[in-house]
Amino acid sequence: MNTDPISDFLTRIRNAQKARKKTVEIPSSKMKLKIAEIMKEQGFISEFSVNETSNKQGSISIKLKYNNNEGVILGLERVSKPGIRRYVLNYDLPKVLNGLGVAIVSTSKGLMTDKDARKLGVGGEVVCNIW
Repeated sequence: MNTDPISDFLTRIRNAQKARKKTVEIPSSKMKLKIAEIMKEQGFISEFSVNETSNKQGSISIKLKYNNNEGVILGLERVSKPGIRRYVLNYDLPKVLNGLGVAIVSTSKGLMTDKDARKLGVGGEVVCNIW
């Protein structure tokens, strides 16, 4: 039983990239799909697709992105964990590597990047950092 599926999602991507895999299969959920969508928008992955299989959950197939045999994702970090949640107000939103990275925030208006949350003036739970 996995107690933190988002952490598992990030670890699978991190391990696949270190092993120089082209794609990685991850069990699907709505939150993981939205994180994958944000990662594609920000240019961290090439593409992703949902594979509907015989089981209810299905899986997400993520195609990793490389630049000169180096992975585009330099780091993935889970910020808000099941044991310690990290909530921030709109003026306390973190800047990852002075704006070069992305913090994914779960707000009342949905999952979004820290930049989008600043524009909308909302705070929320900092899910993870990607750089």
